[in-house]
Amino acid sequence: MTSTTTTDLAATLAALRDGQAERERERRLLHHEVRALADAGFGSLRVPTEFGGAGSSLRQVIAHQIDIARADASLGHLWRGHIAFVEKLRYRGVDAARWYPRLVAGDVIGNAQSERHDTARLDTVLTRQGSTLTLTGTKYYTTGSIYADWIHLAALDGDERVAVTVATAQDGVESVDDWDGFGQLLTGSGTTRFANADVDHAEVNREDDDAALWPLLGSVFQLSLLATIAGIAQRAHDDLVAYVVPRRRTFGFAGETLPREDPLVQHVVGEVSGAASAARRLVLSAVGDLDEIIDAGYDRDGLQELQWDVYRLQRVVPDIVLDATTRLFEVGGASAVSVRHALDRHWRNVRTIASHNPVAQRTRAIGQWELTGTRPDWKTPGR
Repeated sequence: MTSTTTTDLAATLAALRDGQAERERERRLLHHEVRALADAGFGSLRVPTEFGGAGSSLRQVIAHQIDIARADASLGHLWRGHIAFVEKLRYRGVDAARWYPRLVAGDVIGNAQSERHDTARLDTVLTRQGSTLTLTGTKYYTTGSIYADWIHLAALDGDERVAVTVATAQDGVESVDDWDGFGQLLTGSGTTRFANADVDHAEVNREDDDAALWPLLGSVFQLSLLATIAGIAQRAHDDLVAYVVPRRRTFGFAGETLPREDPLVQHVVGEVSGAASAARRLVLSAVGDLDEIIDAGYDRDGLQELQWDVYRLQRVVPDIVLDATTRLFEVGGASAVSVRHALDRHWRNVRTIASHNPVAQRTRAIGQWELTGTRPDWKTPGR
């Protein structure tokens, strides 16, 4: 990774850090912030240096993502589809010459896999008329797509499930900010509609049963979510310290009694600090292991074993951070729940992310594997 890229990203994050709570409160979408990060080179960190990228490790990318989520929880999360798309591109390699220049130019990739049905069926379809190829359908949970130049999604080509990447700069693509969750309000995780959207034939890829690709993508998608949780933990700690240090009165004591000198307050701050540090280190340790497997040629067995470790982290990291973000309110009495401080957003955001690929589901999968040797048959890691 070049020092210029690192410096640009650090300067950009410093500028974006202020105003997170206000942006969420006003529901002001992050178009400016996403473009600033793209222009600073975040989206092309994994592009090899010979193609004009930074040649960064995945660990370096995820470390930056944690820092981005520390600046703004939604801003860190919405890059998840982009990060996974680049890893899929690197793994397959066949489209690199076409895609690397786009990434270096600052193009951003969104993700749109899911649809709102009672079952997991796909209604998004490709239609062929002569040499023309178009896409029609409606997706939900389309995190990041409202900010994206391209959207990577699942569709049907006849009876076959395919992966499609569609340019957003056309009338046939519309993303709507109708995400109704109580957390991660600015991720653009709402509806995206495709109405006879033009598709380049080169951007349609057959999905297969590649035994290495699925655990690779599953791990990348989940580690990206955990990275966002780790960033939220760090920001919660930052906000907690900023809240406590200037206060001059402890609840229940007359006169001036500095909260920062109160042993109970110090204990809570220490707990939150420990949770934030542990979450970051756990996530980066797993990503470092994934880097080694990638560099060694994507060993299938290694990727499958790592995926179990990622599921185990999914059991631990959200719990650590959810507990810490609940404990924040022990330091200030009623004033700590003021909407001005917005300390509640940290718990809400972590709780929302932890519902993505539910923790209980992953935990049960670990137990099933260890007791029966049966793996879950999940083929939609982008959810």
